[in-house]
Amino acid sequence: QVQLVESGGGLVQAGGSLRLSCSASGRLFSHYSMGWFRQAPGKEREFVAAITWSGGSTYYGNSVKGRFTISRDNANYVVYLQMNSLRPEDTAVYYCASDKRIYYSGSALQGADEYDSWGQGTQVTVSS
Repeated sequence: QVQLVESGGGLVQAGGSLRLSCSASGRLFSHYSMGWFRQAPGKEREFVAAITWSGGSTYYGNSVKGRFTISRDNANYVVYLQMNSLRPEDTAVYYCASDKRIYYSGSALQGADEYDSWGQGTQVTVSS
């Protein structure tokens, strides 16, 4: 089983940047695709970004495309989400998650039901 812990959230002004980190424990971490999701009060959990187990492909939600970048460091068991040009509508709790499918390299990574391990979340607040 993979255990995930997010960090790096905080308060930032519109136009600023933050980098979120997701630290993982588990021997098979590098064998799973990883995703970032976010959820604001009163809204459904939204897909943000995903990266395949090898790091060869990345995917982004339409609302963050061109502003956010997902990456991973398998040697150190960490997944990152670099967030630039932040907007107030980016305010949410951000979660990282591990895909339930080992060695999966396809594009079906946008649904929360594709993941079976989740972190506790980290709050990101963007002021206007």
